[in-house]
Amino acid sequence: MCKVKAAIIGSGNIGTDLMVKMLRGSEHMELAAVVGIDPASEGLAMARARGVATTHEGIEGLRKLACYGEIGIAFDATSAYAHKAHDAALRADGIQVVDLTPAAIGPFTVPPVNMEAHLDQPNVNMVTCGGQATIPMVAAVSQVARVHYAEIVASVSSRSAGPGTRANIDEFTRTTARAIEEVGGAAKGKAIIILNPAEPPMIMRDTVFTLSEGGDEAAIRASVEAMVAKVQAYVPGYRLKQEVQFERYGDNNRLRIPGMGEFTGIRTSIFLEVEGAGDYLPSYSGNLDIMTAAARATGELLARRILERRAAA
Repeated sequence: MCKVKAAIIGSGNIGTDLMVKMLRGSEHMELAAVVGIDPASEGLAMARARGVATTHEGIEGLRKLACYGEIGIAFDATSAYAHKAHDAALRADGIQVVDLTPAAIGPFTVPPVNMEAHLDQPNVNMVTCGGQATIPMVAAVSQVARVHYAEIVASVSSRSAGPGTRANIDEFTRTTARAIEEVGGAAKGKAIIILNPAEPPMIMRDTVFTLSEGGDEAAIRASVEAMVAKVQAYVPGYRLKQEVQFERYGDNNRLRIPGMGEFTGIRTSIFLEVEGAGDYLPSYSGNLDIMTAAARATGELLARRILERRAAA
C-alpha cells in the first residue's frame, strides 16, 4: 500500500523515540529520513542501522538527500528557536510540519480534542508534554460545563528533562497556558511544571484543577473517563491516579479568587499519571512518551488526508 514519506528533524531523545515508534509500524507513513547536527548522535546511528537515510547537516542536509522530494510530512523535535527556520524552509517546499517544540507557529493540536480541525494546516503544534497530558481533561470538563479557570501542574522526573526542556521552561508555561484556553476551552488557564529530582525517578504525574458552572458531577466524571479512554488509545500508560474529586461552592460556601471575585460552581480535581511505553526512553519518561505518541497519532491522520487528496486528484 502507498504511504506518505516522512522525516524526523532532531536525533535527540524525543526524535529517537518517535523514530522507534514509527519504525515499529505505521499504517499511512513511511519514515524516510532522520536529521541531526551531531555526527556521533546515537539516534542517527540507530536510524542508519535500520536502513533510514540520515544527515548530520541539519535542515540543509535534509534538502540534499535523494528522498527529499518525496517527503510529505516532517516532524520537528529540535527547539522553539530552530523551528522557526525549519518551518519556513519546509513550508516553502510544500511539506506539512508537525511541531514538537513550544514554538507555536501553527495551531495547537491535541489529537482527541481538535485534530480533525487542522488536517489541512501547513504546520500543527503539539503544545507541550504537560499540555498533551492535561488539556484533554480540561476539554472533557468544558464539554459538559462552562470552565472559568483551569490550572495544571505537570511533575516530571528531572532525569527526563533534557537540555531542550530546561531551555524552554518559559515557553512551556506560556504555551501550555494559552492552549488550555484555546483548545481546552477554559476562560483562563495557568500552567506549572515541576522537575522532580527523586531517586528512583518518578513517572510523570499531572494534576488538573478546573472551576466550572453549568454541569453536574456525574456528567463531568463521565466526560473525563471517556476522554481518558480516547488518550489511552495511543498512550496506553495514561490513566487516572484516583477518582475525580469535586467540591461545590455556593451561597454558604464561597471561593474568592484574586482577579476573578467570588466563584460559585464546582471545583474539579483530576489526578493523572503517564507511564511511558519504554520504546527508546525509560518508562518513567511518560512526559516525553506522550509527546511522541501524540505526534505519531497526528502524523497518521495527516498522512491519511494526504493520501485521500492524492486519490481524489
